Amino acid sequence: MWNAAWMRSVEWLAAAAADPRACKRQWEHGTGIALLEAGRHWNVLSVPEELGLLGLNVLWQDPLRTPGPVLRHGKARRVGFFLPPGPGHQWIGAGVRHVGRGGWIPVPPPYRDTGHLEWIIPPDGTGALHAPERLEAALQAATGTLALLQPEAREAAPPSAPVHDLLA
Repeated sequence: MWNAAWMRSVEWLAAAAADPRACKRQWEHGTGIALLEAGRHWNVLSVPEELGLLGLNVLWQDPLRTPGPVLRHGKARRVGFFLPPGPGHQWIGAGVRHVGRGGWIPVPPPYRDTGHLEWIIPPDGTGALHAPERLEAALQAATGTLALLQPEAREAAPPSAPVHDLLA
């Protein structure tokens, strides 16, 4: 039933829980969702779904790099990108939420979707995460695309503005 890659993925995610065994039990026998604390092993940048999916499309265009874990919340229409922990990067803008130390993220197991939560790219168990600079560039490109698709957005901010200004 389980291969080594799925086991590494489960162990990596569960390591973010205060009690990894309880986390795995919750995935298997509870609601299927565990609340995991951000800030130790990873942070999450949560963005509106349209921006996130376009940004992920930009990230996939580099054939030499596989994007890190990406979680989608269908009901909230948001996409979460898993980043290295730490305060090293500023994420500013309306609809942009950076979840770090002290924040909690509802997470399904990496091997199945649960309710409104689904992994677009599940963690691979190696600890691979999104590079903040690369993600920022992808979101900036996605914001430019959105500006072209939505004429009223062009009036709000020029496509050449930094991503933190365009996401406002």
